[in-house]
Amino acid sequence: MPTDPLQRHAVFAALSGSRASLERAAALGDGLGVALWRNRNDSTGYAQPGHHTMSVYLEGGHATYRRDQPGNKGAPGRLCLLPADHESRWHVGGPQRFLHLYFRPEYLAWHCVRLLDREPRAVALRDLTFADDPYLFGLSQRLATLDWGQPDARMAGNALAHEAVSHLVLTHTGCAAPTDWRGGLSAQARRTVRDWIESHPGDNPTLGELAALAGLSEFHFARMFRVSFGMPPHAWILRARLERAQRLLADPRRPLHEVAARAGFASASHLSHRFRATFGATPGVWRAGAAHAASIG
Repeated sequence: MPTDPLQRHAVFAALSGSRASLERAAALGDGLGVALWRNRNDSTGYAQPGHHTMSVYLEGGHATYRRDQPGNKGAPGRLCLLPADHESRWHVGGPQRFLHLYFRPEYLAWHCVRLLDREPRAVALRDLTFADDPYLFGLSQRLATLDWGQPDARMAGNALAHEAVSHLVLTHTGCAAPTDWRGGLSAQARRTVRDWIESHPGDNPTLGELAALAGLSEFHFARMFRVSFGMPPHAWILRARLERAQRLLADPRRPLHEVAARAGFASASHLSHRFRATFGATPGVWRAGAAHAASIG
């Protein structure tokens, strides 16, 4: 997985120059970056990185602490939030595995305007060290299990990252998240988003890009889309691609790599994996079954 897009994040660069081991990393789109790290028996520090970092401990961390807070130790599920102007030095003890989510102040500013209808300077992220937030821990665990190298998984990761930042913004401002989404998207927004997705089968849109089509924040769009279509945007896109692949497979002259490309999959193997997971059979077996059914029909 190329990591160059994340090198401009100072926290990522600092860890890259330490004893920490990078498992994998990805730019998720919409200014969001994610990385999985392992580390042990190390020292590191950050000085006004210029971007925000959410760090969630997935494993270990029991002997890790900030130099100025030696009595406050890490543990699985614990959350650290390093704002753009953050400064700290750390002692890293035994083995630990943690997820980093990176986002820039301008992304947070846009989020504040779209989600809260507030001036960005009215919302300042607080420096947090080993806080408890089960919801963000759960989101981070789900994010860590995704293969960010696959386009559909990267779209799902983008949505989870947006959800994490929305949660941070809402908890920092003390705002309650809206709960009534019964109306879903307007008819015009549904048509606009559906038509765009169907006319761009090979694109892998971010949640931010789809939300912009509807003129909504990512937070509101994700929930209203689910009400309207019965599933998250990335899941609906994947289903639409699989249904397109089924239609293309009906022509026995089309090779699998062509079907995959025309349906919007990265490769024939990517299509085969998703097709079998959804329909319980490989594209070849499904095609043979469809041909047989047609011949006796």
